[in-house]
Amino acid sequence: MPVWRAQGRISNFAPRPHAVGLYQPGSPGNTIIPVTPIQMTMRTRKFYDFNVHSAPEFRDSPQEMAKVASVYGYAGIAITNHTPHPPHPPHTRQLPQDACDSKLTVYSGVEIVAKNPHHLRQMIQKYRAEVSVLAVHGGSEKVNRAALETPAVDILAHPGERLNQVLMRLASENGVAIEFNLDSIIRVRGAQRVRSLTEFRHNLKLARKYGAPVVLTSNAQSIYDLRAPREMIALATIAGMTVDEAITALSTVPDAIIKQGSENRIMDGVEIVSR
Repeated sequence: MPVWRAQGRISNFAPRPHAVGLYQPGSPGNTIIPVTPIQMTMRTRKFYDFNVHSAPEFRDSPQEMAKVASVYGYAGIAITNHTPHPPHPPHTRQLPQDACDSKLTVYSGVEIVAKNPHHLRQMIQKYRAEVSVLAVHGGSEKVNRAALETPAVDILAHPGERLNQVLMRLASENGVAIEFNLDSIIRVRGAQRVRSLTEFRHNLKLARKYGAPVVLTSNAQSIYDLRAPREMIALATIAGMTVDEAITALSTVPDAIIKQGSENRIMDGVEIVSR
């Protein structure tokens, strides 16, 4: 499944066929313990969750969300509270060194909730320069289309429908990532879960066909909603993604989104990055 940067395609992960292993000191004969290509990928890739909500929209603070995400092994998360909640403030206190892995980066983001395409364009103009990750909360065909027509949008979150070929082609042409939100599958039951899985698989099929970028997210609204990368990948494969696609959606595509913008670090310990 091809993945897009701002200026073109980048290579998808492809495991090499030859055997690999890790040196285990102190083991009998100092043996090399075989590991699979997937295990090596999990050790070497940087993983991101770009749909995380925190205070003031929800209870847990960005610092609390970051601490748990760091324990789970993420390289970064984006705080994307819904409008009208403002993006995470540009300055915040330094975390104690033991509060979080200093390698974790918290990116400033926003999830725009728009009434119509005109309102969406106004909101994009207002927030684009303030955040590293700009997502649009979809749901209606008009808002979905307006978001996918706009290269300034990073992610179409919660499309809320089976996207058609025209919309998926727009996503590919403009480099707007389609969000695959596992929360929509985990939280629901019965017929609603069946509908969510059907929508997931339909949109995934078209994303493959047109080479549209996709991101895998948790839509976490508390520390208990965050899930480790390995768990996210396992759940995505149940829903229809291949392992490689899930890894790319959790690693390569978010990384490409960040590289489209400048990285101005404004928080030590955990770093918050904004354009």
